[in-house]
Order: sequence, then structure tokens, then C-alpha cells
Amino acid sequence: MQFESPLVPGVLLRRYQRFLADVRLADGSTVTAHTPNTGSMKGCCEPGSRVWLRDSGSATRKYPFSWELVEAAPDVLVGINTGLANALVREAVENGVVQELQGYRRIRQEVRYGEENSRIDLLLERDDGGLCYVEVKNVTLVEGGIALFPDAVSSRGAKHLRELAAMVRQGHRAVIFYCVQRRDAGAVSPADGIDPLYGRTLREALAQGVEALAYRAEVGTEGIALREVLAVVCP
Repeated sequence: MQFESPLVPGVLLRRYQRFLADVRLADGSTVTAHTPNTGSMKGCCEPGSRVWLRDSGSATRKYPFSWELVEAAPDVLVGINTGLANALVREAVENGVVQELQGYRRIRQEVRYGEENSRIDLLLERDDGGLCYVEVKNVTLVEGGIALFPDAVSSRGAKHLRELAAMVRQGHRAVIFYCVQRRDAGAVSPADGIDPLYGRTLREALAQGVEALAYRAEVGTEGIALREVLAVVCP
């Protein structure tokens, strides 16, 4: 996935009110950018970090800039826009990168399903009518070379795992897919220290037949693409 226009570099001054960030641009001016990430962004929102913004060019938007990338460690760019994760996974499936999800003729997005009023991120359909429910999670937190999810308590995350397990019981295939938007992760694990309920629910879902996939992205200032499969480890 390529960015439509060059990103604007800057330095993060602060993130606040969850969806806002103040950034100092190269010319010394300060802008307030929309932050498209609902998590804590632990390890990715330190003041003084190098960041890159997308300029919508809109004169009507209250915040025309959106925060896209941060340098969380030396030479480690992180894609913080959770809204890109579904598109990144879909692109990787359609391009044959995700070998585990090949053989489907159709992909639909944001399809209502389940008993807890959910929408599945990607619904894959085979010619014979077989369905694969794919729930995508954007992962930005890495500690000790391990990508961790979630980075904040996530009741919605646990709900989605229950919904996936219910689809397996109905005879369908169900996948929790971790989209790791940084290159310094060697595996993915549940962040039990942050949200123990999510970790327990993940293990229960896997025991019931839900599959866990994880892919690491190559993140750059010109674009982002999933490249490599990672192991999902649940000790």
C-alpha cells in the first residue's frame, strides 16, 4: 500500500484526548493532528519522537493532518493508523502473500455477524460456499522483540474472540489475524500483563479451533506492506 502523497515529517510534542497530537513541523510551526489509534500507543507516543503526518489537503476538516508513522526506536518505523490494518491484510491476501488464506473467490468487509452485534473485518468465501471469518488486529507494541496485543484493556477484543469461536462451532473457519506494523518483532503473544482476560479468552478460542495468524509489515515513509509470517506464541 503506497501513500497517495508524500508524508510530512515532524517531531511529536504530545498526544492527548486520545485522538489528538501536537506536532512541530520542520519550519518550526505546530499543528494538531488527528490520531487514528484507539489504544494506549504504549512505546509509540513519547514526546520528542520523529513522526510523519498525512496532509489531507482539506480546507473543511478541523484537523487536516493525520498521524501515520512514528520512529519508536532507532530506524524502526511504526504504522500507528489502525484504520489501515484491514486494507493491508486484504491486499496481502489478494497478492498471495498470506498463503494460509488462499483459495477464496470473494472477500467482503465489515459484514454483520454473531450474537454480540459484531462486524467481521474480512469475510472470505469459497466457490463451494465455505466461509472464513477474519478478525484483524493492528499491533504496535513490541517489548523484548515480542509483539504484544492489546496495548490497553480491550473488552471488544475479547468479544471478537468469542464471536470467532462461535463461528467455528457453526462449522466455519475463523481466524484472528495480527497485523504487526513494525519490523522489530520476532513473534506475537497476548499482552497478559496488560489485559489478562484477553489472554485467557484467546487461549480458549484457540482451543476451540480458532486459528491465529500474524504477519510483520515493512513500514516506510512511502508505503506499508505485509511481508513475513510470525509465530503466535501463547505460553
